[in-house]
Amino acid sequence: MHRTTSALVFFVLVLLATITVGSIASPQIAEAQSQPVLDVTSMDTSVDPCTDFFTYSCGAWIKKNPIPPDQTSWSVYSKLEDDNKAILREILESSSSTAGRRDALTQKIGDYYAACMDEKAINAATIKPLQPVLDQIQQLHFKRDIASVAAAMVSNDALFRFRSDQDYKDSTQVIAEADQGGLGLPDRDYYLKTDAKSVELRKAYVAHLQKMFELLGDKSATAAVEARTVMRIETALAKGSLTRVERRDPQKLYHKMTARQLSALNPSFQWKIYFAKVGLPSVEALNVETPGFFKTLNTELKNENLASWKTYLRWHLINVNAPFLSSDLVNADFDFFGKTLQGAQELEPRWKRCVGYVDNDLGEALGQAYVERNFSPDAKQRAQKMVKEIEDAMGREVDSLPWMTPATKERALEKLHAAANKIGYPDKWRDYGTLNIVRDDEMGNVLRSREFEFQRQLAKIGKPVDRGEWQMTPPTVNAYYDPQMNDINFPAGVLQPPLFDTSSDAAPNFGDTGATMGHELTHGFDDEGRQFDAHGNLRDWWAPEDAKAFQQRASCISDQYSQYVIVDDIKINGKLTLGEDIADLGGVILAYMAWQDDTKGRKSEPLEGFSPEQRFFIAYGQSWCASTRDQTKRLRATVDPHSPDKYRANGVVSNMQEFQEAFHCKAGSPMVRENRCRVW
Repeated sequence: MHRTTSALVFFVLVLLATITVGSIASPQIAEAQSQPVLDVTSMDTSVDPCTDFFTYSCGAWIKKNPIPPDQTSWSVYSKLEDDNKAILREILESSSSTAGRRDALTQKIGDYYAACMDEKAINAATIKPLQPVLDQIQQLHFKRDIASVAAAMVSNDALFRFRSDQDYKDSTQVIAEADQGGLGLPDRDYYLKTDAKSVELRKAYVAHLQKMFELLGDKSATAAVEARTVMRIETALAKGSLTRVERRDPQKLYHKMTARQLSALNPSFQWKIYFAKVGLPSVEALNVETPGFFKTLNTELKNENLASWKTYLRWHLINVNAPFLSSDLVNADFDFFGKTLQGAQELEPRWKRCVGYVDNDLGEALGQAYVERNFSPDAKQRAQKMVKEIEDAMGREVDSLPWMTPATKERALEKLHAAANKIGYPDKWRDYGTLNIVRDDEMGNVLRSREFEFQRQLAKIGKPVDRGEWQMTPPTVNAYYDPQMNDINFPAGVLQPPLFDTSSDAAPNFGDTGATMGHELTHGFDDEGRQFDAHGNLRDWWAPEDAKAFQQRASCISDQYSQYVIVDDIKINGKLTLGEDIADLGGVILAYMAWQDDTKGRKSEPLEGFSPEQRFFIAYGQSWCASTRDQTKRLRATVDPHSPDKYRANGVVSNMQEFQEAFHCKAGSPMVRENRCRVW
C-alpha cells in the first residue's frame, strides 16, 4: 500500500464447478467476517486521545494481539491477510484432491499446492532441480560467457534487473528496462553504513554465506573464502547503486538508450548474447534506469576473476531458491533473513508458505475462486461509490487551493478526472494455459512460473500498454496507485472486515478504507506522482511558482516526520517516507470531506459512546493497530517508504483541525501541532 499493490462469471463458474466448499465457514473465517470496522474493545480509553491517539485507539488491541512467533510484525492488515490465507487454504486443499474431475485452472492451483506441501519429495530432491544451472556456472571458461548464465538466471535478478515497463515519456508503449540489482542484503545501505548494528549484520551475513556454501557441499575453508568473495563483489555493486531517496525522483530513472549505447556503457557484458538468450534478438530501445550502476558493474566484471564470478553466481542461484528447496536450506535461509534480519522466532507453517507461493505464481487463477466466495457485488458497488465520492472531494479541494494558480489547477483536475478506478479484480483474467504445473515437482513449478512471468513481461515490449492489467492479485490485503497508468487499484482482499464492511455505519468505513482510497488518489499528486501528467507521462505540468509552493508544503511534512524516533536512536528518514506521509494526510482529509458529503442532510447520532466524528477518526487510528519487532523496525527504517504505524496515526491527526474539534483537544496538546502541515 502505498499503505509498508469481466470475464469473471464464466471463469469462476468453471473453476468452482469442481471445487467443493463447505457451507459452514471455519471458526477462524467466521470470526474474521464478524469483526467490526470500529472495535471499542480494541481501545485504551485510559489514554488521552489528545496525548497519544494511536495508543488510545489501539492499546487494548496490541495487548490482545501479541506478535505470533512466525511473524516479524503483527497488524490489523497482517491479521486479515492471515484470515484470507485460511480461506485460500480451503480452496487449495479442495483443488488438490484428485478424487473428481478438475478443469485446467483447478488442476494448476491444486497440483502446485500439492507439490509444495510434499516436503518428503522436496527433501529427497535436494538441489537436483538447480543442477543444470549449477553445471552451466561450473562450465564457464570465459567471462564473456557470463551473459549466457545470467540469461538462464534472469528471473533471479543476478547482476542486475531486466524487465519491461511503460515508457516514462510515452505511457502508451512498453519498452525494455535494465536496472540496478545483484545484492543479497535488502538495500545498498546495509553494505555501507558504519554503525555498530550494520557492522554486526554484515558479519552475520558473511557467516550465512559461508553456511550456505557449505550446504552446497563446499569445505569450510573454501566456503569462508567464497563468502568473502561474494561480500566484496556485492559491496562494490552497492557503492554503484542509487539510494532509495534518490530513486524517489523519476527524472533520475529515465535514460533511454539503444542496445548499442548500453553495450558502450557496459562493454564487459555481452548484451547481444544476453538479449538473444532471453528471446529478444533485437532491442531497438530500452530505459537504463541507473547508468552509474552499469558502469560499476563493468568495472567489477573487468577487475574480478572468473572464479570469483562463478562463486557470486552460485550464491545468487541458491539464495533466491533456498525457500523452495530441502529443509536444511530452508532453515538456514530463515535463520538469517527471518531471525537475524527481522527477528522472527519461528518459520511459518508450510501450508501458509505454500498458499503464498500459489498466490504469487498463479494469483489470478486462485483469485477467481476467492472473489466468487468472498467478494459480493454489493461490496464492489459500495467501494466504487466511495471512490467516486472521494474523487469528487479531491476536485473540490483542488478548486479551493489558495496556493495553486488557475492554469496548474486545470491540469491537476484533468489528471484527477482521467484517473481510472480498479476495484476487486481484473475485468479480464490472466491466461495461464502455457504454464506447465507438475504435481511432484515443486522447484520445477517455481522455475517454470518465473520463466512464464518473465516471458509474459517481455512479450509486452513494443506493444501498446494493457491498461486493464493488475500488479496485485485479488486476495491481496493491500492497494496501490500507479503513476504511469494513472489508476488506483483495490483488490478484493483489502475490501473485507475489519477494514471495510457494507453493514457498518458510514463513519468507520470512510475513516478506514475511505482514508486508504484517498491515500492512493493523493499518490497521484505526491512528490513522485505529481511529476506524471494525466496520461501517465513524465512531464512537468506545474507552473514554477506552484512547484515551489508544493515543495514548501511538502518540506513541512518531511521535517515533521524526520523528528519521530523509530527504534533506538534511529529516526524516520522524512525524505524517504515523504510520498506516503503526504498521501496519509491527504487521504484522511479527502475521506473526511467525502464522508461529510455522503451523510449530508442525515442526522447522525452517537454510537457506542462516540460521536460520528470521533468514530471516523477512531476507525482511522485502528487501521494502524500494530506491533513490530525491533529488528524489523531497523530494516524498515532503511528500506520502507512508509512511516511506522504509530506515526501514520498520530502524525496525521496532529495536523487536522477536525480532529482537534472532535476530541476537544486544547492548544499545546501533543496531538495538536502549532504549525500544521497540509499539501492537499
